[in-house]
Amino acid sequence: MNAVNISSFARVLFVPRGLKWGACARSLSDMVVHPPEEPVTHLPRPTTRENEDLKQRKARLIYQSRKRGMLENDLLLSTFAAKHLEHFTPEQVDTYDKLINGPSNDWDIYYWACEVKEIPEEYNSDIMQLLKLHCKNLNRESRIRQPDL
Repeated sequence: MNAVNISSFARVLFVPRGLKWGACARSLSDMVVHPPEEPVTHLPRPTTRENEDLKQRKARLIYQSRKRGMLENDLLLSTFAAKHLEHFTPEQVDTYDKLINGPSNDWDIYYWACEVKEIPEEYNSDIMQLLKLHCKNLNRESRIRQPDL
C-alpha cells in the first residue's frame, strides 16, 4: 500500500502528535519491505530409503496415507491405498511415494485429485489418474472413516 493513498481518517489515526503528514508519509514508505526474488527458506525434502524392501515400503505408505494432517486427504488417500496399493508394481509404488511425499502442501494433492487445480507434469501419472478416478467415487462407496488396518 502506498503511503500517499492512505485516507484522511487513517492520517488522523497514524500521525503522532507534533508530526506533519508529509514527514510521516516518508517514514511509512521507508518501512516497506519487499520480499526477495528467491525464497529465503528451503523446505526439507523427504529422505530416500535405499534399503527398504517392497513390503516395508508399502506398509510405510499405508501409514503415511492415513496420517496426512488434514481429514480430507486422510480419508481420500487411506481408502485409495487400502484399495490399490497391494496390487501396485514397484515402479507404481515409487510413483505413489513421490506423489504423497513430494508436494509441500497437502491441499495441492487434494485439489489435483478433485480436479480443482491443474496437475503439474511431474505428478501427472497413471497413479494420479487412478487417484482422480477414486476421488470421483463412481461406486458411491461410504468413505466417512478410514479402513481398518
